[in-house]
Amino acid sequence: MTQDDTREYVVVRNGEEQFSIWPVGREIPAGWVAAGKTGSREECLAHIDEVWTDMRPRSVREFMAG
Repeated sequence: MTQDDTREYVVVRNGEEQFSIWPVGREIPAGWVAAGKTGSREECLAHIDEVWTDMRPRSVREFMAG
């Protein structure tokens, strides 16, 4: 990706509540769903920084919680 990237992205989340971005218009891979934010690469990554405060997968968080 270059700084000239003008594509629009969507924030996606998997079943372990891990986040990524995916280009709008491309089929979202199996196991991932749109997580409600669409925008530039920078906007989507900033959104992930805000909402993904615990990087551990959901199964690990649940195991550690006992």
